[in-house]
Amino acid sequence: MRTNKVLETWRNGGQTIGGWISADSSYTTEIMGHIGFDWLVVDQQHGASDSSQMIGLLQAISLSDTVPFVRVRWNDPAMIMRALDAGAYGIIVPLVNNKEEAERAVWACRYPPVGGRSSGPFRAAMYGGANYGAEANDNIAVVVMIETAEALDNLDEILSVDGVDAAYIGPSDLAYAIDITPTGDNHDPKHVETVHKIFDACKRHGVVAGAHTGSLEFTKKWLEHGFQMVMLGADTGFMRARASEELAAARASIS
Repeated sequence: MRTNKVLETWRNGGQTIGGWISADSSYTTEIMGHIGFDWLVVDQQHGASDSSQMIGLLQAISLSDTVPFVRVRWNDPAMIMRALDAGAYGIIVPLVNNKEEAERAVWACRYPPVGGRSSGPFRAAMYGGANYGAEANDNIAVVVMIETAEALDNLDEILSVDGVDAAYIGPSDLAYAIDITPTGDNHDPKHVETVHKIFDACKRHGVVAGAHTGSLEFTKKWLEHGFQMVMLGADTGFMRARASEELAAARASIS
């Protein structure tokens, strides 16, 4: 089976940088894949693509060495198994609040006897290659999102669940959880302190710490802090930022 290079890097103590697929275009996704990110996430929770488009986006990523992840809409085993069967090598589960919900996510990502994933990897077996069924449990990354007040109260319980590979911080929802204004990248000392708390808990439990960012400033900040999974930006964000910058520069040349 094709090795999950991201999981391999994490298990060796290394750091990875990823990107986000918010658009519903296989063409722009293919471009993102060839940039050189370690992983790309097809966002089914807040992105523009629907379930029928997910396969095409995963196929576009597969034309490169980048590892394909999917953020599912909800902690629903049917959604998780569908994304895995389509070829996702990592699943990001939003709004995980407690130990039981973390266990449910892991259960959906693992074949028996350790989980309840149904056998039917219609595309995953083509992408993953020979012996997929026997080796998938060791190559699929399970990432739970820590972003609610309940999750903060149950942090140690969530991170103690066997099979949770990484905990990924959603900064805007985390801001809601601690009663401050969501801004994406957040300089508020209360927010920074909470992120540090999650990072420290991940270290205690041997779980990879992940951070969602929207700027090079925060990507570098959390990489330097020791996060092993950091998102640099989204396809739509990169397009908007570069176009806005060059349009402003062009307009400045108008006499």
